[in-house]
Amino acid sequence: MGEFAPALLLGLLVLILVSAGIEDARIREISNRKNAAIALLALPWWFAMGLSPWPDMAVQAAMAAGAFALFALAFQFGMMGGGDVKMIAAIALWFPFTQFVNLLVIMSLAGGAITLLMLIDKWARRRSEPPEIPYGIAIAIAALLTLREPILNPLA
Repeated sequence: MGEFAPALLLGLLVLILVSAGIEDARIREISNRKNAAIALLALPWWFAMGLSPWPDMAVQAAMAAGAFALFALAFQFGMMGGGDVKMIAAIALWFPFTQFVNLLVIMSLAGGAITLLMLIDKWARRRSEPPEIPYGIAIAIAALLTLREPILNPLA
């Protein structure tokens, strides 16, 4: 695939993540097209990174399926939106297990901070309805912060 392909794929992922975060902040939705693009771009990423079909690609797919199942439970209990669940599963296709766990920790911290800000805003505006948390922002921030290592240090 050449040396240019990984940088191009990472650049596209960054653009989609930023776009998804903005979209979630504005309309509280994440487009299925953006989530599909994240998932589909993982395939050439795997080849560009030299992953083997077995076990590497299979592990990535299993990790994404596990993330989808886990966060679908959060959706079931009204804690996340469907676009958030799909976005987390699609992003799981891009990261090795330890990096994905780090991403989830960062996502939780960012999501907590956003929730706190939304609650302060609700209190300041004296609104009675519960705030709708744009968790896609936290997901995008966490993915971007997790991506920083391979971008800044590609030989690591």
